[in-house]
Amino acid sequence: MQPVYGLKLKKASLPVMIGLLLMAFALFVSVPADAKIQIIAFGDSLTAGYNLPASSAFPNQLEKALVESGLDVEVINAGVSGDTTSGGLQRLDWSIPDSANAVILELGANDMLRGLSPQITLKNLDEMITRLKARKITILLAGMLAAPDLGKDYAAAFNPIYPDLAKKHDVFFYPFFMESLMGRTDLLQQDGMHPTTQGVALFVQAILPKVKEMLATIKN
Repeated sequence: MQPVYGLKLKKASLPVMIGLLLMAFALFVSVPADAKIQIIAFGDSLTAGYNLPASSAFPNQLEKALVESGLDVEVINAGVSGDTTSGGLQRLDWSIPDSANAVILELGANDMLRGLSPQITLKNLDEMITRLKARKITILLAGMLAAPDLGKDYAAAFNPIYPDLAKKHDVFFYPFFMESLMGRTDLLQQDGMHPTTQGVALFVQAILPKVKEMLATIKN
């Protein structure tokens, strides 16, 4: 028998050789060199697309914008309406597949709206970022600000959470996810909190440069 990959195999090892070749072929097929970059949008109703058709949700509109920019990406919607950072931490490991290259982490708004302790929010987000970094997943942290009616003391404790964590963990950072809708009540649903399809489109255009900056660092 002729040498294969520099090894001279005996006839008796032919089944083993065939098995190894089939396994190598399967791995080659399942992990193509030009596989799409996979982004997981992990958040609450602002990510999930509350009261909107799936095609209008933030992940879907973001994917469309990125593809139109010539990028080969897939953005998966892992948003859960009403989710807090505690809920996000509980589902983090099974919600983020091993195939994920990046995560847009958008949580904390419901913590704030419920008046939960900022220390809880800080601890949960810190743990989520730590776990994702341990898995070598690139992170874009989407920040949130406290509503004015919660008072200056609450804002002073809540607002620094996101920039401080971004600096601590050296992750990509978008300071305020809702910034593009400030004063745009015409782009909010009747509840005055959730964006319309057009409002989500504004989200996407605002955060798109930061997402592209993040993607430029990912080798797939």
